[in-house]
Amino acid sequence: MTILLTTLLPALLPVVGDGLRGLFSKFTNNASADPQNVDEKIQLMEADVAKLRALADLGKPSGNASQWVTDLRESSRYIAVIAVLSNAAFQSAYNDDQAIVLLSLELASSAFFFLFGDRVYVHLRRK
Repeated sequence: MTILLTTLLPALLPVVGDGLRGLFSKFTNNASADPQNVDEKIQLMEADVAKLRALADLGKPSGNASQWVTDLRESSRYIAVIAVLSNAAFQSAYNDDQAIVLLSLELASSAFFFLFGDRVYVHLRRK
């Protein structure tokens, strides 16, 4: 039960947050910080682009780094996720200590939601 709660609770928090935001928008007649005209929408989009450019610049390595170093740095999160998922599969199959197996499975659920949770939620929200 605990592992189910620790898996589902982080996955459902964005859904609950969006639901609450929708309720507040309904009761306030959608008087939110959304743009009210086309010019405001364009300014907001330009600000989003500037923010994304700044974040991309932060992620670039400084100086002259080898291409393999840059590639390894960019893929390190995914390598770590693969390691966590592989560890959970190994611990589930070969370890008798239930505490270690449960911890491994909890870490694996976080890694799984890192890979797929956001994408699934965005896909469900579009429908």
